[in-house]
Amino acid sequence: MTSITSPTNPHIKSVVRLADRRTRDATRRTVVEGVREVGLALGGGVAPVEAYVCPELIAGPEAEAAARRLVALAGTGLTELFYVTPPVFEKLAYRGHSGGLLLVIAYPNLSLDALTFRAAPFVVVVEEAEKPGNLGAVLRTADAAGVDALIVPTLLETEFLPRNSVSTGNSVSTGTDPHNPNVIRASLGAYFTVPTVAAPADEAIAWLRRQGIAIVATTPAADTLYTAADFTGPVAVVMGSEAWGLSETWLSAADVRLRIPMAGQVDSLNLSAATALLLYEVVRQRGASPRPLGEG
Repeated sequence: MTSITSPTNPHIKSVVRLADRRTRDATRRTVVEGVREVGLALGGGVAPVEAYVCPELIAGPEAEAAARRLVALAGTGLTELFYVTPPVFEKLAYRGHSGGLLLVIAYPNLSLDALTFRAAPFVVVVEEAEKPGNLGAVLRTADAAGVDALIVPTLLETEFLPRNSVSTGNSVSTGTDPHNPNVIRASLGAYFTVPTVAAPADEAIAWLRRQGIAIVATTPAADTLYTAADFTGPVAVVMGSEAWGLSETWLSAADVRLRIPMAGQVDSLNLSAATALLLYEVVRQRGASPRPLGEG
């Protein structure tokens, strides 16, 4: 355990650089801050690469318990623990003091083939979420609705790059980066409870086909209302951005196209609101909470 008192310390600078997506993707690391989020990460078995604790800002039993767990992890050698002063923590934190707890964690090492499901898989696909907060809110709803997995499609580098894409080597991530610290924060920690995989769209579609999971696309041009569809079988609900909707790749791959009725002057709902409607229609049709209490 090391104490850091200077905002110019190299460790502090390395954490600050993780605000940039290119740095996150190059190092495959991201930042988690906040008492609830840190608690869910640790509860999910995440061993942080680094942990930063500001003792002066630790308050309440939940924060104190998380701090003790970090000390225990540091004792095993799995986590490098740093104690920092309030000015240094302010330099680190995305949102003020964040309860005095901040982690640097490795990206989850998860692939499509590593996902596990119940008898009737329940998947959500989000293409081109415009803002991190929207994707984080979708994760919160997905956790509450008992979704098995979230898929964030990517494009091959030879394909057209959307305006909010960043090159990451062999592929580019479209829309919002699922590992953005603001996604983790907006999800209130659901990032650690809903398995999330970024994969090229064609691979994701082929994988869904192999699993026998119906692809349900949402589009204002559809004739069928979302309440008229049968969601009792294996299903992947595919959502696009408010601005651009779904790409032709996903619309062409869809087994069913559905729309949400819009009676006013605006032509779309917020992504998280629209996703909540679809996911809870699945829950309603299946007749019970998809994930019993206590089940991971």
